[in-house]
Amino acid sequence: MIVYKINVLESLKEAGFNTGRLRNEKLLGENAIQSLRHNEMVGMKALDQICTLLDMQPGNIIKFVNE
Repeated sequence: MIVYKINVLESLKEAGFNTGRLRNEKLLGENAIQSLRHNEMVGMKALDQICTLLDMQPGNIIKFVNE
């Protein structure tokens, strides 16, 4: 199972990207924002955008956990 290592929305907020800005500037779609709120995985395109916005590698954001 893949899980988040960080609170993505909180990290985005600290970087200056609140949910209003993410929506208004079309940086992330509504589905991705809702998935993050519910701690559900986002798609690769959204993960790529998150990596870009936070200047992080995917491994800094997600990890594999053996159930």
